[in-house]
Amino acid sequence: MTTEERFERIEHLTAGLAEERRKDREEYRTLWRDTQRQLNELGTRVVQLSEADSRLEARIEQLAEESRAADQRLEERIGSLVSAVGQSITKGQ
Repeated sequence: MTTEERFERIEHLTAGLAEERRKDREEYRTLWRDTQRQLNELGTRVVQLSEADSRLEARIEQLAEESRAADQRLEERIGSLVSAVGQSITKGQ
């Protein structure tokens, strides 16, 4: 192999390596952009879930308050009924 052929071979290999490196850089950039996009989407989704969680918490608290109020009304009705039954029994004797 002559010196000229060796230089041509080296130039060919160097050009191939440079092309490979360029493709790698493009792939890395694409992966980086995709990763950034996914991170942004994930952040947005976390915010949405947090807002939904807050709304759910408020709704649960509202239902708990309504349940406590209904329990109080039921307790009062039962108390009145027991009192009325007691009075009815007392009058019947």
